[in-house]
Parts: sequence; C-alpha cells; structure tokens
Amino acid sequence: MRFVTIATDHGPRACGVRPDGYVDLHAVDARLPSSLKAILALGADGIRRASEATAEGAAAIAPASAKLLPPIPDPQKIVCIGLNYRDHAEETNSPIPSEPILFAKFPNTLIAHGEPILLPAESRQVDYEAELVIVVGQGGRRIPKERAMEHVGGYMPGHDVSARDWQLNKPGKQWIAGKTFDAFAPTGPELTSADAVPDPQALGIRLRLNGETMQDSSTAQLIFPVAELIAYLSRIMTLAPGDLIFTGTPPGVGMARKPPVWLKPGDVVEVEIDGLGTLRNPVVAG
Repeated sequence: MRFVTIATDHGPRACGVRPDGYVDLHAVDARLPSSLKAILALGADGIRRASEATAEGAAAIAPASAKLLPPIPDPQKIVCIGLNYRDHAEETNSPIPSEPILFAKFPNTLIAHGEPILLPAESRQVDYEAELVIVVGQGGRRIPKERAMEHVGGYMPGHDVSARDWQLNKPGKQWIAGKTFDAFAPTGPELTSADAVPDPQALGIRLRLNGETMQDSSTAQLIFPVAELIAYLSRIMTLAPGDLIFTGTPPGVGMARKPPVWLKPGDVVEVEIDGLGTLRNPVVAG
C-alpha cells in the first residue's frame, strides 16, 4: 500500500493513495490515527485497516489541490548510514567498513517532494546522495536479525544532501554539521508499506541532476542490508515507530567526480527507486 501525508486545516493527515487521488484515512475510519507513524505502529492490522479505508473512501482529494508533507513529518530519530555501498566507499578512497558507520540528521532537515533544497551561504560544496529510507513500524530494542523485517513499516526515496566542506574539512571532521543544514533531507513523495516490497535488497536506485543520470545502482550493493541495520541499531537505541533510517548512497556523488559537481541554484534533483516512486526537488539559494 502507498501512503502520503498532506497538510489540512486539522493538521497533518495520513492518506492512502489510489488512482483518483488521496483518501484521508482518519476521516473514513475514526479508529485509525491521523498520523502515518501511528498507523505503522499498529503493524499488519494498521496496514489492513488503512487499505480498507482507502478502498471505501467515497471522495478522493485531488493531488493537485493537496500540499504534500514529508510522509513522516515528525520522526523521533533520523539515523543515517555512511559508506554502505562498496563501490561508493572505493570511489571516496575509504576503507570498506566492518560495522555500520552512523551519523544523524534532525527534523529541521526534512522537506517534502517538490519543496526547495536550500543552499546555505556558509557552504560552497553541497553534494547530492540518493538513498533508500527505511521507516520503522513497530519499534523495539535488541531486535534479533531473524525478526528484524517484522519491524519495518515501509520504504521511501530519500536524499541525503551534504555540505562536504563542513563534513570533511572542519577540525576532526563534522559529519553532523555537514548533514544537518535546513532542508538537507528531502523524503517522499510516498511511503510504500513493507508488505508491498518483496525484496528491499533488489531495488534499482538512480539520481538525476537536471535530467542527467549521476547515480545508477541497486540496493543489492548494500554492505549492510536492511535486517542487519535494524538489528545493529536496536542494540544501541530503542527504535520507535516512524524512525527514519537512511541506508547510504551508491557511487557517482559530486565530490568524487573530476571536476567535482556541486549543487547550484536552478538545479533540479530527482531520486528514483524502483517501485517506490520519484522524489523531485528544485535547488535554490538559501
């Protein structure tokens, strides 16, 4: 099943997606929460009830009249994995990690499909990174790898925008600083429930910059796949419904090109993942 979150007079509302538009799930079934992360927390029963409400909703909201928000506009955590594609580690002359490399983003970075990526005046080296984003459904602590997939609520395209001069050239390197400028985490436009993604390790992933393909790979190249990431992270922290896990980016990033390619005002960036849709954002001066 596919979901979006839209802005309404009643606040953000989770909607089911069908061919004729969006269905406000809480308006159809008052037993369903109005937030998508709360629906995902209900597990398979929540997805089933949301699917029924989507089918039963009499009047759909036309996409052209709806303001999209990030599918999960209020995650408790945004955890990101660095160097999780072998060929990306090689192109940056980095050793292949033996354990996941972790950093974080914060809610100020989240923007929706169609919203502008803001280039900060403080950076001259803003880079693009296409990523598969895992959305936690039912949370947990010390989740066994064998049961990890039961805790995945869904997947969506994400874009880990990165200020490389801040990330790599500051004293001691400053990954969080380079990754957490406002508008540095576009996600969406839709979230696809986990039951509709048979194998998250078999998805083509691409990034286009002004129509030119810059990254083109597959999640089959992930060093640490979805189940391993869930198990590893839940040994460190309690995962909560709606937590976002950015799983890393494939090769082709701007800083590895000769000459480097940095985002500039007027650019348009698209992240496309097979079966999950295309996330599109313009780039403007912040």
